[in-house]
Amino acid sequence: MKQEQISIFSPATVANVSCGFDVLGFCLDTIGDNMLITKTAEPGIRITRIEGYNLPLEADKNVAGVSALALIEDYKPNCGFNIEIYKKIKPGSGIGSSSASAIGSVFGINELLGKPYNKTQLTEFAIKGEAMASKSRHADNLAPTIFGGFTLVKSCEPVKILQLPTLPDIFAVVIHPQIEIKTSQARTMLPANVPLRDAITQWSNLGSFVHALHTKDHGLLGDSLQDVIIEPHRSKLIPKFNTLKQAAMQAGALGCGISGSGPSIFSLCKGEKKAKQVEIAFEHVYKDSGIDFEIYVSGINEEGIKVL
Repeated sequence: MKQEQISIFSPATVANVSCGFDVLGFCLDTIGDNMLITKTAEPGIRITRIEGYNLPLEADKNVAGVSALALIEDYKPNCGFNIEIYKKIKPGSGIGSSSASAIGSVFGINELLGKPYNKTQLTEFAIKGEAMASKSRHADNLAPTIFGGFTLVKSCEPVKILQLPTLPDIFAVVIHPQIEIKTSQARTMLPANVPLRDAITQWSNLGSFVHALHTKDHGLLGDSLQDVIIEPHRSKLIPKFNTLKQAAMQAGALGCGISGSGPSIFSLCKGEKKAKQVEIAFEHVYKDSGIDFEIYVSGINEEGIKVL
């Protein structure tokens, strides 16, 4: 008997990861969206319910709908799909809210169709939805959602995703100040050109980061989490960014930086004990800021999106 309905968990991600603007990301395991997708006799894509945040129900105005429409335009099924989104990741939070929706819809539809597409092809469809939200074609937040763990986007045209190893005993701490920074807005702050010396530093750090994952070198990983190109500009949008970063490092973090386009800030730590210390340090900095915030402590989710 063919499956007619599927419930999925689409996890949050950290993209850019300091040294890997638009190419590097990793998957979280303690926060994500739930989605319920139902096959229907009536053709087309319908978003029938959204809980959590006020987002468009029109399929062509919602990232989940746009990516789903791209899939069915290619596959041309003799059926349609209803999509319900139970949104836990706040839009504009910097931890992959749009990517969770964009990947979630195509992953669920693909399962109901009998898995005609592989993960790379699903990423291609999801990029179309993500591009509507960010006004840019990129996949560093999408790839970890569907592949799990750490990922590197080798290319977007054509899509080529590299799955990277995950260091043992690595934990992420993410603080999410309850303000919104849209990816499209954050991109307008970035320079069109960068000094050659900064570019050399950046790609040296990215290469070192990838090498650290392969050699299980926690110290090198921490040394590589430096961003000399993007962070100096985007950090101005995040209250107390420098204080948070300093507190995280003093608490024993391997490194700290902006998650996606912000305002969330991530820290990578060796061991859960260090992660808990960083969590306390983050809380101490923000408790009297007058800004509401949430903090997540998460292992690296190596599975990615999954059927519930």
